[in-house]
Amino acid sequence: MPAFEVLYQAAALCLTYPDDDFRARLPLLREAAPQLREFTDHAAVTAPGDLAAHYVEVFDLDSRHSLYLSWWRDGDTRRRGRALVRFHDLYNAYGLELAGEELPDFLPAVLEFAARTGDIDLLLEHRDALEQLRSRLTDFGTPYATVLDAVCATLPTARTGVRS
Repeated sequence: MPAFEVLYQAAALCLTYPDDDFRARLPLLREAAPQLREFTDHAAVTAPGDLAAHYVEVFDLDSRHSLYLSWWRDGDTRRRGRALVRFHDLYNAYGLELAGEELPDFLPAVLEFAARTGDIDLLLEHRDALEQLRSRLTDFGTPYATVLDAVCATLPTARTGVRS
């Protein structure tokens, strides 16, 4: 079984918009993270346009499937702004900078952070959000739920000392 860091990196890629680079990486993702094979096999046999349209339907058109972790706790409030700064500061403490246009609480960014640093505190802190997202994706009937299943399976069930 691969290390959790490999799974987190692969899951991060699976939860980003399925562009041509994603499709090119599918064979590697399939081999590197067998826990994600249900999703990667689905993605491999789904037409690129259909997979992209499904991603938009699931994540961009329905806020109940938000990939922004602080949204689950703070919604669109000032408190969320402080939470975003905290994510950013943590990345900087490890010498990492967020590239691109996404906010620092974007789940693929958090997963990549955990993969690069081994620090899963953000995932643990937002475990409730991950579980809610996983449940809603399962209820929606999307294969993306299996990606959250794999990530959540790596996290301890008992949380001690973690605020929620």
